[in-house]
Amino acid sequence: MSQATVNDNTNEKPDSGADTVAEDPRPEPPVQPELEDCCNSGCSPCVFDLYGEALARYRVALAEWQARHPDESGRT
Repeated sequence: MSQATVNDNTNEKPDSGADTVAEDPRPEPPVQPELEDCCNSGCSPCVFDLYGEALARYRVALAEWQARHPDESGRT
């Protein structure tokens, strides 16, 4: 019995009709911690450090999403 080959198209861009906003939703920003969420004891990492890292990742993801969906990029 022969082994079937698998067509791995993960690196290929999907058809223009397949890449809809419903299939590729806009990234959601991270929730900003409240001031009370910080214990003020010098934790490393602090909740605000973690938020800053998450915000940076969100901005990259949003820029990538906007490049894929230029017609949707202006919405808030």
